[in-house]
Formats: sequence, structure tokens, C-alpha cells
Amino acid sequence: MKTDNITMKFNNKFIGSMTSPKGEIPIGSQDNGQAPYHLLYGALGSCFFATFLSIANKMRLTFDDAELEISGTKRDENPATLEYVVIDMVVYNPSHEARLEKAAHLGAQHCSIHETISKVSDIKLNIVFKQK
Repeated sequence: MKTDNITMKFNNKFIGSMTSPKGEIPIGSQDNGQAPYHLLYGALGSCFFATFLSIANKMRLTFDDAELEISGTKRDENPATLEYVVIDMVVYNPSHEARLEKAAHLGAQHCSIHETISKVSDIKLNIVFKQK
């Protein structure tokens, strides 16, 4: 199954752009240029959140908004694949904390990018609930 299509253009100084059907992102050694791991963590975060949101909606759970912070470490060996990734999630004004936590863990299990990265890396999901 084809997922989507993007194009990328670079010069010989690692200055480039990625264009998707929805817009353009600067990449590389330029102002606001995204690095490869920025893009990877962004893909992980957006896939995880979209999957979590779908599950939470099916479970009829509500919250106002959420924040994700994703970080990781690479192995020293070559190729330096990811060793460990942490997803810190803050959910504001949750309707039911225990059920939203379950939805988040199911979201991680069913996110295809999370599953792909988990083949080379341990991934930890931390969830905090806050009232605004």
C-alpha cells in the first residue's frame, strides 16, 4: 500500500527542502533547516498522536489539548541506529485519566512509525495529566 509521495531537493552543502502535498519544509544547513532526526521524531510524534486521537475518539474520551516532547540517543556503533527514544506526553483537562492512558499505550502499539522504530530502539512513553 502506497502511503504518500514527497520530493526532496538539495544543493552540495546540505541545504534543501522537502515538499509534500501539503507544503514545504526547509532541511539541512540553513536557517530553520530541519535535521534528519528532527524529521524522524516529528514523524513518530505525529503518527503516534493521530493514532492515539483516533482511539480516544472511539473510546469517547475527551481532553483539551496535548503536548509531546520526543528525544532519543543513538548507539556508538556504525550504523548509529537509535538506542532509546522517550515520548513525554502531557494531556490537559482529561475526561478520564486511566482510559486516556490506555488509549495512549494502544496508540503507540498501533502507530506504524512507532512499530518501525521499535525494531531497532527501546521506546518509553511517559504520560502526565494536568488541569489548565
